Amino acid sequence: MNTTLQRVYEIGIIPVIAIEDAALAVPLARALAEGGLPAAEVTFRTAAAEDAIRAIVKEVPEMLVGAGTVLTTEQADRAMAAGASFIVAPGYDPKVTQHVIDKGGLMMPGTASAGEMQQAMNQGCEMLKFFPAEANGGVAMLKNIGAALKTAKWMCTGGVSAKNVNEYLGYDQIAAVGGTWMCKNDMIKAEKWAEITAMCKEAVKTMLGFELAHVGVNCENEAEAQQTAKTLCALFGLEYKAGNSSIFAGKAVECMKKPGRGANGHIAIATNNVDRAVYHLGRQGVEFIEESRVTDPKGKTKAIYLKNELSGFAIHLVQK
Repeated sequence: MNTTLQRVYEIGIIPVIAIEDAALAVPLARALAEGGLPAAEVTFRTAAAEDAIRAIVKEVPEMLVGAGTVLTTEQADRAMAAGASFIVAPGYDPKVTQHVIDKGGLMMPGTASAGEMQQAMNQGCEMLKFFPAEANGGVAMLKNIGAALKTAKWMCTGGVSAKNVNEYLGYDQIAAVGGTWMCKNDMIKAEKWAEITAMCKEAVKTMLGFELAHVGVNCENEAEAQQTAKTLCALFGLEYKAGNSSIFAGKAVECMKKPGRGANGHIAIATNNVDRAVYHLGRQGVEFIEESRVTDPKGKTKAIYLKNELSGFAIHLVQK
């Protein structure tokens, strides 16, 4: 996947913003980034869009900035000249799409049918916009289409909210969603930057969905692992389940047949998407043990260990 599109996937939620005053663009971008969403699709619904893109690119370099509601080749040229990393349109216009591709830009045309999607993919688009998502059948619609267009990747906007964001991001062919719920126009106009930051943090928390999966206890050998697991099962009525390298007492305690990572063992934290969790934790300075990364046949990360231990326990991210 293109490096820009990889960032779109890792960020997961792309705030869609309409700025009427370009002077508000930089503080808004900083509020979004502080909240964990260093990205924005700045829509060309307002006259300030071009200046807003240029200002954000210059003053907040960590932001991934795209241009949305691009309807013409002239708008596309202005957006790319201002520094937009990707171009998004509400519909599929082969002429505008080809123009952006020929200029070396990344184009996400708006698509609502399998026919439009197929044409855009054949034209060279790596990621498609599905718009308006909810009105066009939402995730169920894309699952039907995805069964045939197996290499299609979508960014969905239109009706996506905090309530259904994980329904969308839970389908592997949906790479990201676009939304306005964390930065509505009235909040931008009122310059409620702290509130926007808080809502972005909540959106990231909802998207990642961290929860305790299990605790792994390092045992000296298989006999100790068996005894520990059997004791826990007998005391608390838990299910005894033996595996190749460990024995589970219920779902919460894993008794290792030989010492694994961590002085005492490991704590497994489950998440909705390990790749996104790695990206967002990485922005907080968290480091990972790359050789511990486990991926599925499609390259999606299933598990990885954090570099630093916590009170003698290694921390293990795992896919829900």
